[in-house]
Amino acid sequence: MNRAMIDYRYDEQSLRIIEVDNTEDMEFNIQIVDEGAYLEGIKQVKAFFDDNRVYTDVLFYAYNNNEYRVIVREDYYVDFILAMFKHRLLKSVEWKNA
Repeated sequence: MNRAMIDYRYDEQSLRIIEVDNTEDMEFNIQIVDEGAYLEGIKQVKAFFDDNRVYTDVLFYAYNNNEYRVIVREDYYVDFILAMFKHRLLKSVEWKNA
């Protein structure tokens, strides 16, 4: 899966998302600025991946100030993006034209 083929948008006033490509996986640094709108959503995304049978698909590390480091295995990148969209952390997700 070519991660560059997916584009997503989010509320930049309420969230900060930075992606770092680590060759075999993708690392997300997420800070939730607006707790009321997004804190429950990130918890639901975490619970979804914590409860499935694959332990190494998405790993969450929580820090102070509602900051999260999330390591996503390459083959679960789309699943993670769609879970964030499902729980309303993202405003839109679309495939880019190749």
